[in-house]
Amino acid sequence: MYGILIYPKKGVDLITAKFVRDRITQLRLQKGISEYKMSYDLGHSRGYINNISSGKALPSLGELFAICEYFDISVVEFFNESNTAPILMKDTLKSLSKLSEEDLALVKKVADRMAKK
Repeated sequence: MYGILIYPKKGVDLITAKFVRDRITQLRLQKGISEYKMSYDLGHSRGYINNISSGKALPSLGELFAICEYFDISVVEFFNESNTAPILMKDTLKSLSKLSEEDLALVKKVADRMAKK
């Protein structure tokens, strides 16, 4: 089992710490999972995710990898601030990969039109 990096820790950028807490909360809510369930699924006590979300703790590097695996995203996707819905993006890309070239071109046209709004 991985440990917890207690917050604050010397050298931990406060912006990065807030981003990690907020991103875990965002992904958890997008997936519709409670803090308790996520803590349990990761093999921790019921308050583990609450401690992260409330700023009392941060996950260790190893645990951050486990959290990314839990959400089925890479660490790069986790830290990509411009992608506000990495789980949805990954699922969408999987679906798009199954389309014909003609259908994919139609989806691109719709997406381009929507992006102009």
